[in-house]
Amino acid sequence: MPKEAKQTITGKAFEFALLNAFLERLQTITNVIVIENDPLKTTKKCFDTFNNTDKGLYNLNASFALNFLIDLEPRLSKGINKNDVLQLEIVSDKQGQIGDVRDVLAIRSLQKWEIGISAKNNHRAVKHSRLSSDINFGEKWLGVPCSENYFSEIKPIFDELEKLRTASKATQKWSTLGDYHTSVYVPILDAFKKELIRLDKENPGIVAQRLVEYLIGNQDFYKVIKGKNKVEIQAYNLHGTLSLPFESIKPKLKLQKLKLPNRLIEIVYQDNSQTTLLVSLTEGWQISFRIHNASSRIEPSLKFDINLVSAPHTLFINHLSLG
Repeated sequence: MPKEAKQTITGKAFEFALLNAFLERLQTITNVIVIENDPLKTTKKCFDTFNNTDKGLYNLNASFALNFLIDLEPRLSKGINKNDVLQLEIVSDKQGQIGDVRDVLAIRSLQKWEIGISAKNNHRAVKHSRLSSDINFGEKWLGVPCSENYFSEIKPIFDELEKLRTASKATQKWSTLGDYHTSVYVPILDAFKKELIRLDKENPGIVAQRLVEYLIGNQDFYKVIKGKNKVEIQAYNLHGTLSLPFESIKPKLKLQKLKLPNRLIEIVYQDNSQTTLLVSLTEGWQISFRIHNASSRIEPSLKFDINLVSAPHTLFINHLSLG
């Protein structure tokens, strides 16, 4: 099974385990309903592919995470009255395309309150976005269109890849191109780098913030990462909606608001790399963009594996050991 497909199944299985942990723990202390939808069915199907031992580990990780989140979010367990229902929902993947990275939602409509969880199984990538001759990354990610210059630089490269794919009836492999890092990746990355710098310069105060919101998430959320014998919880409190009190009940820990960047500082290649750009922004944000071919066969698009390298020191991170 390809690595990405396996990652999808393990990630979705963990989403189901988290929703289930919420339900089992909270239904005894507050009124809870689960939204029955297609994403829920998909996550359950993924969860059910594992044996009982693996399921037990998923449930243990989810349970540890939930116990911690209840301390940070009193509204999870506290309702105003019996009509104040806690609604649990698995979110469609389509939301990720518009910058909402949350997988599991807990909502109290009566309190006009919700929190979201991004569930990860042993991986930290924040996005897997693509570049091609007809993807306007500026428009799609930042709401600011790319220039004609950018497209005129990348189009001949992607057009050539399309020709090779068509001529070989989609069978020719990347390995036949020799040093394609130099001939394909570098000019594409150079054009991307130049365009991102231009977009930031021409739209001061906008592009850096929107880039982080697109990649990290435009809604506040907790990221829960299932690891080996530990679970990690990160709190992305970008807009100040996490760890709110309920009436006189305060959270056990008040989370600081994260500062968003207002400009790009620099974009450089990672040391000894022709595939990875490091984008540094104000307020301590740094993001890596590693370009790669998603398939062994030539196709006229490339994929980014995007990771958060560093965040403001106010990013809350906690490791829970499962012992």
